Amino acid sequence: MNVLVINCGSSSLKFQMIKSDTKEVMASGICERIGIDGRLTYKTDALGKVVTEVAMPTHKQAIQIVIDALTDKDSGVIANLSEVRAVGHRVVHGGEKFTKSVILDEEVLAAIEECNDLAPLHNPANLIGIRACQELMPNAPQVGVFDTAFHQTMPEKAYMYGLPYKYYEDYKVRRYGFHGTSHAFVSEELAKFTGLDYKNSKLIVCHLGNGSSISAVLNGKSVDTSMGLTPLEGLMMGTRSGDIDPAIIEFIAKKENLDIDGVMDILNKKSGVLGVSKELSSDFRDLWDAADSGNKFAKIALEAFSYRVAKYVGAYAAAMNGVDAIAFTAGVGENDFGVREIVCEHLEFLGITLDAKANEARGKEIMISTADSKVKVCIIPTDEELKICNETVELLGE
Repeated sequence: MNVLVINCGSSSLKFQMIKSDTKEVMASGICERIGIDGRLTYKTDALGKVVTEVAMPTHKQAIQIVIDALTDKDSGVIANLSEVRAVGHRVVHGGEKFTKSVILDEEVLAAIEECNDLAPLHNPANLIGIRACQELMPNAPQVGVFDTAFHQTMPEKAYMYGLPYKYYEDYKVRRYGFHGTSHAFVSEELAKFTGLDYKNSKLIVCHLGNGSSISAVLNGKSVDTSMGLTPLEGLMMGTRSGDIDPAIIEFIAKKENLDIDGVMDILNKKSGVLGVSKELSSDFRDLWDAADSGNKFAKIALEAFSYRVAKYVGAYAAAMNGVDAIAFTAGVGENDFGVREIVCEHLEFLGITLDAKANEARGKEIMISTADSKVKVCIIPTDEELKICNETVELLGE
């Protein structure tokens, strides 16, 4: 069956049309600058990549433009909308309400809206995309796949903060975690690739990119993850600070005469490797080029990032009382052999030995630890869109 996967942001909309039985990506692309001027990037194997400047004042019009491209007699991949069996939507935050993917009806949409306070930049945009698809494709079932769902198996000891309990009772302040679709997909693939029993294994997934998170997956269930109430907690990232002393917020606010919004803007958009490198770049390729040329701030940023990854891996090995296999995934995890090397150097105490030649690989499924390594270390490319497709098909029972 053909599944249209939609990832709707505030001013952008990513899409893939996937043939579920063969896993073939029939078409993919992105609508950008929605509500500003509009740009469609559309790609198929036959056509290649085509970029078109086209007005899209609203998300509904953006989705109509996607539909027009998919059904175009010359460049389309389907004859008409009846060939779209279902639409799978990425939804960032499901709170405690959603532990698995669900068919989107009015009751579910109302519950997602109740989570808007937990993801004010993402959930409202996700809902806009869902509503537009419902209107334009009323005969196709709409399925919601939640970033937070995979981590809802965390025990209380992992998700509770050291705050007055009433904040959890009243406002549901707790660790939720994100990138759950990626962590679920990669942990399953890691078990398959290494020949482990997913339901009887100790796995750690390092999803490393501009946004980064790590998860501990015990017997097929997430038992801890580095992101928290929001994606700001955990690792140092591209522009996010990750873990800091909370008192720093007050300290900077007083020193710089900033309000809470001003400080949060710094923590989310001006920190991480961008901030540590003295605003050189949040792109790890730029940082490596600069570090190789002797830029000490780029070097500090790369080492600090990798060090924190290693610390979380060590912590999660302790949390699970061991680890069988570790996966590196996402943009940095799949392509940055330097980061992987530094991380694994810190993990030699676990019996990890890295195959230097294998570690040169980029973006492909491969074992990068040696045959005698006590822990298997792999690159496992993530595919969140395929996971959303699979969840949609499974939910619909087809």
